[in-house]
Amino acid sequence: MTDETDISTANTMRERSGESRIKLWLLLRANRFLVSSILTSAVFVAFVIAVAALDPPFSRQIESGDMIDTMFSTMITVIVTGTTLVVTIGQLVLSQENGPLGDQRERMSSSMDVRDFTEELIGSPSPADPSEFLRQIIGITAQRTTALRESIDKNDNENLREEVDEFAESVTGNADTVRDQLEGAQFGSFDVLFAALNFNYSWKIFQVERLANEHEESLNEEERGLLDDLKTALSLFGPAREHVKTLYFQWALIDLSQMILYAAVPALAVAGIMVAIVDAGTFPGSTLGLDHIILIVGGAFAVTLVPFMLFVSYVLRIVTIAKRTLAIEPLILRESQR
Repeated sequence: MTDETDISTANTMRERSGESRIKLWLLLRANRFLVSSILTSAVFVAFVIAVAALDPPFSRQIESGDMIDTMFSTMITVIVTGTTLVVTIGQLVLSQENGPLGDQRERMSSSMDVRDFTEELIGSPSPADPSEFLRQIIGITAQRTTALRESIDKNDNENLREEVDEFAESVTGNADTVRDQLEGAQFGSFDVLFAALNFNYSWKIFQVERLANEHEESLNEEERGLLDDLKTALSLFGPAREHVKTLYFQWALIDLSQMILYAAVPALAVAGIMVAIVDAGTFPGSTLGLDHIILIVGGAFAVTLVPFMLFVSYVLRIVTIAKRTLAIEPLILRESQR
């Protein structure tokens, strides 16, 4: 087949991105506390090495000035300001859920309309669990793909049969993989959304449209209907995934606000202690050639950065997801997929 009619494509997000497994693990899969711990530890190590290696010696600098006071007084201001800002952002996100009764009624009505449509599509009540909700939509997509393949197998157009067979193999294989990933996944963790991102529905919708257009003369009424049914199922997955993504973003930002508030209290305490008590003579001696005062100041500086590192770790995941899901319709934004 030519490139224009090649309907096989990378399905999982990692395959579509063309980036390393480690990078995607850090950006998406890794626990956010682990990522923030790695970043904080990296800052601590870099601080200690730089301060110990550069001239003039650190102990001489703090003896001749008020560097510790200046450094941690600044950090107190940064912590208070940053914490207030992040919590304000969280409140703005939550404010979208507030509104007058009419708006809430319209919101409820729209949600129930989608659930009714989904119930009609899958032939059973729409699941309440987000992971199962997505699994059911993917399941009906796989069923309709199989039905399309069985119908096209009787078509006289050999090229159409080959294309649909390849397409069906890709869809059902991708569907089975994602359904396995969604099974038992609990909302609140990243597992549900990560699995949903691995179902490349937009490319599949494009291929359905292309098959219907390029082989219009070879398709009978039943086969066109099966293509339309498959497109309907795929088109429902898009807004369903976006809804789950939106809920996850709200959940994550609330978690982020809580974690930063928790981390800000000890960070402020450490910064205050450093300003009030610590000077050049507070921690004499050295270990392994490193002055104790360097280790203490570096450790305290790292602790005061914990709220910021939590912010960085959460925002890295959120902006990565947002960038990879900008288009809900069949638009290919990444160069690797064009």
